[in-house]
This record gives sequence, structure tokens and C-alpha cells, in this order.
Amino acid sequence: MSTRLTLSSIEPVTRDIYHLSFPRPEGFDFVPGQAVDLTLTRKGWTDESRPFTLTAPAETRTLEFVIKSYPDHEGVTAQIATLSPGEAVEISDPWGAIEDKGPGCFIAGGAGVTPFIAILRARLAREGTLVGCRLIFSNKTEADIILREEFEAMEGLETVWTVTDQDDPGEGVRTAKIDRAFLAPFVERESGKFYICGPDAMVEEIETTLSDLGVEKDRIIREDFG
Repeated sequence: MSTRLTLSSIEPVTRDIYHLSFPRPEGFDFVPGQAVDLTLTRKGWTDESRPFTLTAPAETRTLEFVIKSYPDHEGVTAQIATLSPGEAVEISDPWGAIEDKGPGCFIAGGAGVTPFIAILRARLAREGTLVGCRLIFSNKTEADIILREEFEAMEGLETVWTVTDQDDPGEGVRTAKIDRAFLAPFVERESGKFYICGPDAMVEEIETTLSDLGVEKDRIIREDFG
């Protein structure tokens, strides 16, 4: 079943990331980390749907998305960046992509951080602290870090920023790929879960690396759009 939403606001988060907010319809329930298939109602785009993660906590009165725009692709995300308040979209029922299974290490690449926005916001609202949680977030450049200030302000959350395409980022930002050498110290310290979300190749590589480092399969929670 599809649900029609009317856009309340759209604001830039970074140079190519946008925050979209819609009034939440009565009876629309979801679990933090879940996604929906979103379809534009613009002429010529009604047959194109894309999965996007809901980023607001499940208890809020809005439905929110943080979406990366790819203008060079001339696809749905490029259209989304040009939406205006008052325009409508259609969304599917929510479905599971990744969910909170307890404290641990959240590893994200680029827009793959979006499920963790909802999960960490919800956990913070529920527990009052994120002690025992760590966010490792990889981006191309420091300017691409989504919601950095919000994450750094989350009580108890340890944040680790790293970039791959910038030689001289600001203080507190590492310049390294998330590989075996990068992950090994965190595996030694972490007794909880490892959550992974990002580009397919990154997710596969990190899952394999964690397994090679001795992390049990039931401690690895990865994005699954299957």
C-alpha cells in the first residue's frame, strides 16, 4: 500500500545532502532503521521508486529523510534536490533494512549513515545516553560529513571521522581507509555489536575483515535491502 506525503520543508545539510520533512500520517508506524520506497509524483517520474531510510525517531510527528543528491546521474535523487514545499511524493509501507540490536560500533560510509541517524536518535531519546556506542564514519572529504555537530553532541557517543580523498582535513579527522589496520584496535575494545552500512563493496569488505579479526557472525549486523 502506498501513502501520499506533502513536503513541509527541504533544507541542505551538506553540499549535496538534503533534509526533507513531511507531516506523519495517522497510523503510519515504523522502526528506527527501516526504509521506504519513495516515488515522485512529477510527470515522467511516477514509475521510478528508490529506497530511502526514515531518519526521525519513530515517536515524532514528522517523517524525515536525509538524502544524497547525485545531479550527474539525472535520476530520482537529482529531482529530489529540486523539490519545493507543497509537492507530493508517494511512499511504500516501511520495511526492514537494519535495526537496533543493542550498543556497539556503528560503521558507515557516506549516505550509509542514514539508518544510524534514526537508530542513535531513538536510543538517545530512550536511554538518555549513548554510552557503549561508537560511530565510525568514512567520507570522501570533511565537508561531506553528515550531521557532524549533532553526532558530536550526542551524550555518550564516541565519534571517529575519517576521509579518503582529502590530505589535510581539520582537527579530529583521520585520513585512512577503514581496513584491517584501522579496525583492529576497535575490535579489541568492542564487546557489543558491529553495524555496517554503506556502499555494497565497502559493506562486504568490512564484514569479511571483522570476521577475519575474530568477530562472531551474530555480532555483525549489516544493511540488507533483500
